[in-house]
Amino acid sequence: MATTAVALLGASIAPAMAQTTIRLVSKDLLTTNPDDMKEIEEIEAGLKAAGHDIDIQTVDLPGGTAAYVDALGVMLLSGDIPDIIYFQGGDQKMAEQGILEDLNPFIEKSEHIKDALWPHNVDRLANYPYLLYIYPPRAPQPVIRQDWLDQLGMEPPKTVEEYEALFQAIHDADLDGDGTPGNTLGLTGFGNTNELDSIFNQAFGVTGTWMKNADGAWVNSRVTDAEKAKIEFYARLAEKGLFDKEYVTNTFDVKEDKFYTGKAGVVFGSSPEVIDIYAGKMRQAHPGEDITLALLPIPSGPGGQGLAAVDVSKESRGFAISSLSEHKDEAFAVLDFMASKEGQDIDRLGFEGVHHNTDASGAVTFTDQISTWYARFFNAANWVPPTPLLSPTAQAALDTIKDNFVADNAFVWPADYAADVDATEQVYRSWVAKFITGEASLDQWQQFVDEYNAAGGTRMAEYAATVLK
Repeated sequence: MATTAVALLGASIAPAMAQTTIRLVSKDLLTTNPDDMKEIEEIEAGLKAAGHDIDIQTVDLPGGTAAYVDALGVMLLSGDIPDIIYFQGGDQKMAEQGILEDLNPFIEKSEHIKDALWPHNVDRLANYPYLLYIYPPRAPQPVIRQDWLDQLGMEPPKTVEEYEALFQAIHDADLDGDGTPGNTLGLTGFGNTNELDSIFNQAFGVTGTWMKNADGAWVNSRVTDAEKAKIEFYARLAEKGLFDKEYVTNTFDVKEDKFYTGKAGVVFGSSPEVIDIYAGKMRQAHPGEDITLALLPIPSGPGGQGLAAVDVSKESRGFAISSLSEHKDEAFAVLDFMASKEGQDIDRLGFEGVHHNTDASGAVTFTDQISTWYARFFNAANWVPPTPLLSPTAQAALDTIKDNFVADNAFVWPADYAADVDATEQVYRSWVAKFITGEASLDQWQQFVDEYNAAGGTRMAEYAATVLK
């Protein structure tokens, strides 16, 4: 009895676990969003169970990428620097000022993150150790309505030529049933040709950002013969009415609408999750019809086959820890927990009774509400959902990404090359649009190359030679 009394007395006077307050700012976490705040509460409870009593205070900034980036920059430059910061641009300036912490020492000692990284995350952290974004690489892949493919009686295309034949067949048929053959595009897109490049770069021999010319000198792939052949292919599709000439002015929602309404037969999904979103929206647009999407394969071509090389120079977005934070270990503990099984279950499955249900045996089933849920933090490479989150089509897209990862040879530019990078990008996009829409002929290719080099391409290639050796 005396021993028990002493033990109870010791327990009663033991200090409580000290709570640490961590300030976090993220575009996808707002105090005005009840789901965001409920997830934060579940994360805090999970952290406490793991031995970390942390109060996560979220900082509200305007929504929308451009508004968020601007507001974040103003806040940080004013000296208001949260412990955990989500960047979607603007991070490099902060890193150069010493405001961001090198994450590699933390990751090396981490309990969960080091096992949750995708291969490209490892490469990017080695090159730029300030941002953490644990997601599979963005690799847009094309999908088509399975019933349309069946009506055409065609097998999924395996070569560049077969892709063109598929686009032509879609255009020539009356798959949308409006009684007018020839008014359906084979393919649509938006903004630029990045989506198409995802599967056609390697097919035409565009193997990376930098390639060697006939003289053995490093040049940007955008001024190579391989790039010219690829753009010529895009231009031919557009000239025949198979590719959407309005792609430059299309927004992503206009692109999607053309797919749902039958104005285009093939569309690219930027990620496996987006492909499932497309499938859900397609069914909503055609109630009562049993519509599924089919993933189209990566084509082979004169230059080879594979997904476009992935830029591993740095993360373009992700979470950082302030080097000025007084609670760096606790801030990293939050990120490390989100890469754990418990953290991923919270971040990926949504709420019990809303987005999923668990029966007495522990089996998980998703409700229709899961389609409205999205992860606020990570998509860990080693996390296995208790029941499949992706449709077979989307899972096939993820498997394709895993099987076709190739690292690019791009690198981070010094600040004094920023004007050259912007100018050459504008020249490239402008000329590509003119080639595809027919405003310019491919006979003017050398004119484009000269303008690109004059805008900074030559200077950039000279610097690339010093980096690539």
